[in-house]
Amino acid sequence: MKVAVLDIKGKDTGRKVELSDAIFSIEPNNHALYLDIKQYLANQRQGTHKSKERAEISGSTRKIKKQKGTGTARAGSIKSPVFRGGGRVFGPRPRSYSFKLNKELKRLARKSALSIKVKEDNLIVLEDFNFDTPKTKNFIEVLGALGLESKKSMFVLGESNNNVYLASRNLKRAKVVSSSNLNTYSLTNANKLIISESVLGEIESNLNK
Repeated sequence: MKVAVLDIKGKDTGRKVELSDAIFSIEPNNHALYLDIKQYLANQRQGTHKSKERAEISGSTRKIKKQKGTGTARAGSIKSPVFRGGGRVFGPRPRSYSFKLNKELKRLARKSALSIKVKEDNLIVLEDFNFDTPKTKNFIEVLGALGLESKKSMFVLGESNNNVYLASRNLKRAKVVSSSNLNTYSLTNANKLIISESVLGEIESNLNK
């Protein structure tokens, strides 16, 4: 499949690049997408939630009333979950929510996400560019030229585009990542995917391992 290469002004450069059918034209695997996105979101959870159980509550261990003759249920400790200020029963404890997925499944998920973007005509190949200074104004001009001001967009650029990354940090709807940091969640979350011309080879080599 051939795709036209655009410049930062949104105009056709007259060049076309060949997209690998093994990466950009596969039948999407929805279950692989689900698992990879689930793992990504699970890894974002801190898992530091904690509540005190009865053994951790500070308070007297004195038996608060006699065992019999009160007409109410027996009670041996003020730290019981029955009473206000007592410990919580089966409260949350710190834990890790992460789980493992094999590399082949994660590659399949990324290929599926890229194929969906191509099928929906939401992939743009952009010629390589950089900024002399990290100004947000310059990046907004690029978004305007590509018609992406009101859309969530993700730019996949090379490692040397630090000024472009810095220029985009203040914008909520735009995200700039390198090919090595590409993940399925970000791919599916973006309305438009913009890939630098020189990065296509890196993506194909990473996903063909």
